[in-house]
Amino acid sequence: MSLQTCDILISGGGIAGLSAAAAFGTAGFSVICVDPTPPITDHEASGADMRSTAMMQPARDMLMAAGIWDHLAPHAAPLQIMRIVDAGGEKPEARIVKDFNAADISDLPFGWNFPNYVLRREMLARLDALPNVDFRPDTGTNSLFTRSQMAKVTLSDDTTVQTKLVIAADGRNSPMRQAAGIDVITKRYGQKALAFAVTHPIPHENVSTEIHRTGGPFTLVPLPDFNGLPCSAVVWMDDGAKSKARMDLDTAAFEEEMSVRSCHHFGPLTLASKRSIWPIISQTASALSGQRIALIAEAAHVVPPIGAQGLNMSLRDMGALLELAITRPDELGDAKMLMAYEKARMGDIKLRMRGIDLLNRASQASSPALRDARAMGLNALYNLGPVRKTLMQMGLGVAGKQG
Repeated sequence: MSLQTCDILISGGGIAGLSAAAAFGTAGFSVICVDPTPPITDHEASGADMRSTAMMQPARDMLMAAGIWDHLAPHAAPLQIMRIVDAGGEKPEARIVKDFNAADISDLPFGWNFPNYVLRREMLARLDALPNVDFRPDTGTNSLFTRSQMAKVTLSDDTTVQTKLVIAADGRNSPMRQAAGIDVITKRYGQKALAFAVTHPIPHENVSTEIHRTGGPFTLVPLPDFNGLPCSAVVWMDDGAKSKARMDLDTAAFEEEMSVRSCHHFGPLTLASKRSIWPIISQTASALSGQRIALIAEAAHVVPPIGAQGLNMSLRDMGALLELAITRPDELGDAKMLMAYEKARMGDIKLRMRGIDLLNRASQASSPALRDARAMGLNALYNLGPVRKTLMQMGLGVAGKQG
């Protein structure tokens, strides 16, 4: 059994973990990042992540500082308009359409959308260029031992790593969070989400479209053209049993059903990828830190995929932790630093999770009366200009006009 040392050990090689490795590595810290599953960077490969991720404006700043943005920019689909469609009437057709335009609050788009496999590919390329970052796929974490001055983590290859700070970015079932004895509170909605990519005859024109009817939103997020056709990433949330049944439909039947559910907003939809499915939950860790360990991303919080908040909350976690590490290098991983991290992030996390929970419950409305109330609420929020702008700024995580 060998003993190795580093400033920071990151458990988890998903998008959040890879982003953290690049950010802390670029800042000059020595980093070991481990994940038991090698990242898949080919969308045709078995097990490929068919989801996409919208990076909002503050996320771009974080990725620029980590040296990743310039590599990602050529693959970006800008999100200039967020369109909310209420289709809660008797027929599956749009009855209210409201556009929230980033130009009302910023000189930049709301954000930029990327296929997840592209994010992983470009982040791995960045890590390869950082000599102080050691990424180890096929390697997990087995145990955590902490004292006030350091932490020791035993890896699945029997290596022991001594480090000042452990960052748990290892998902909603985080082994490191469990090893630290930090509990979670979980809400289940009875929903599952289908994720896939589609092409369509009507261009999306950089509009992200969220269509509400019942069971959960049907969201189309712009992607770069695919085989010369306009392309979007779709997340379709609905009752779990219905989603599972759709997962098993043949392609033709699935395309017909998803086109109807989209209200033919972009014309008939054609499946352009495999389908994936996962359960919708809301989950919050009881604490964001323990002795020598900080939780980020889904190890700390899981939210339904509404309003592109999931990874962007994760990057805010990372930004707060990185700022503390840079300004307090002598306190890296100590109790004072981790208490400051908890204070910086917990309030924002709780506020956003409450908001997303309310939005998701409203999106599930099945009775005509509740669907009518949802439509009236959308109209009221949109027609109050200052409220509309404030909500857009809160969604971005910015305080005013950005240039």
